[in-house]
Amino acid sequence: MYLIGIDIGTSGTKTVLFDEELNTVAQAVAEYPLYQPQNGWAEQDPADWWNAVCVTAKEVIQKSGADPSAIAGIGLSGQMHGLVMLDKEDNVIRPSIIWCDQRTGKECEQITDIIGKEKLIEITANPALTGFTASKIMWVKNHEPENFARCAKIMLPKDYIRYMLTGEFATEVSDASGMQLLDVPKRNWSEYVLEKLGIDRGMLGKMYESYEITGKVSRCAAEKCGLAEGTPVVGGAGDQAAGGIGNGIVTEGVVSATIGTSGVVFAHTDKLSIDPAGRVHTFCHAVPGAWHIMGVTQAAGLSFKWIRDTMFASEKLAADELGVDANYLLDKICEKSPVGANGLIYLPYLMGERTPHLDADARGVFFGLSAIHDKRDMLRAVMEGVVFSLCDCMGIIKNMGVDPKTVYASGGGAASTLWRQMLADAFNMPVSVNNSVQGGAMGVAILAGVGSGIYPNIPDTCRRFISEKKRSEPNKESAAVYEKTYRLYENLYTALKDSFKTLADINNG
Repeated sequence: MYLIGIDIGTSGTKTVLFDEELNTVAQAVAEYPLYQPQNGWAEQDPADWWNAVCVTAKEVIQKSGADPSAIAGIGLSGQMHGLVMLDKEDNVIRPSIIWCDQRTGKECEQITDIIGKEKLIEITANPALTGFTASKIMWVKNHEPENFARCAKIMLPKDYIRYMLTGEFATEVSDASGMQLLDVPKRNWSEYVLEKLGIDRGMLGKMYESYEITGKVSRCAAEKCGLAEGTPVVGGAGDQAAGGIGNGIVTEGVVSATIGTSGVVFAHTDKLSIDPAGRVHTFCHAVPGAWHIMGVTQAAGLSFKWIRDTMFASEKLAADELGVDANYLLDKICEKSPVGANGLIYLPYLMGERTPHLDADARGVFFGLSAIHDKRDMLRAVMEGVVFSLCDCMGIIKNMGVDPKTVYASGGGAASTLWRQMLADAFNMPVSVNNSVQGGAMGVAILAGVGSGIYPNIPDTCRRFISEKKRSEPNKESAAVYEKTYRLYENLYTALKDSFKTLADINNG
């Protein structure tokens, strides 16, 4: 028997075929464009997602030689928060406004005014954010009333793929948590929020838990994707929850720290816990009866990419010519600077900040720069600043009652031995990497396996297949330096907050 995990991402769709032991049998990726018709806007064509799913599903079956009828289930993971609108004839009304679109600032203010900040956080577990789906719906309602009037169905990206695969209009709790229309404590649509915002409940799909079977592959979709008609499709998960499953973050005390383009600290919790200040997100987890708390820092790996491309371009070129990984080379360069970067501190606010400072005006800062510093110190300060931003997230999550016993590093930054050691030292606790390499695709394949009856439940399956591969223990001396430096780092935003706003006013004329 086989399982398929389909991850509908922002840059492309990745489809992975697994065997029953969750070994990767075949995988395929298809990319598609992102459209930016105006500054700060971000849109994609849902037809591109569907075409990518059809192409990659066919490719993994052809590569593996697997019998499509031997595929026991399909799981869907996807970029969260995107708005897909269909009319009564099931035609896509307009391009999808996706997660990173920033046009909805006024709509966030509108939602907060209508519902009230405290009430909104109480129900949806989060403040109104430009990235979330509700503000996108309100933007269409305000700016494209003719499109809103035509709208019969509202979907998330992966749920549009579900609809194309099965004909079923449905979603599941983890992805729906990021729409700001879900009653997160009750794990169902909030009639109160929908009524206040003037959104018809009939526009939203049936709600499922993430492992539940939501439909079966139709004859038409089977022909287009090379699948067998009748193959079960489970609820799946939003990309972060799917990655949480794929990394084994499915029981109390297990936390992941991800350094990708952004940085995320992701914690499982069996008890609903909401930050009243809205500094971190609380969403329904893909594990039934559980939630996850997630702190997000905007420019983690992005900060590293920025300094690599601006200050270490020649080293990157040399690494390419020698066939050496450029990031490994930069690790070695960074090690020439001492812990604490000779007193240089970096604030990684290149794209504003989300946790713990919900501030679009925040900007990157090097603090303490003097004539003794060179670009090695600046590189180390950037890497340490990203780690401190994750400490911000971890601190809030701990204060919400989560007691982490195990921290798994994931994302591109987890490949760096140096970055993992920095995390261990700054958290002052061991940091591990596990043997899981397929992330979200593996996570939703596990959900498909549970839903189709191959596996008994999610936690037991993760314990069976996901194990520690490497561990970094904290260094006492380094941890002591980071403890002092982090206290100063925490104070810098407060000291600069008004100056960030003044700078934004100057730049905006």
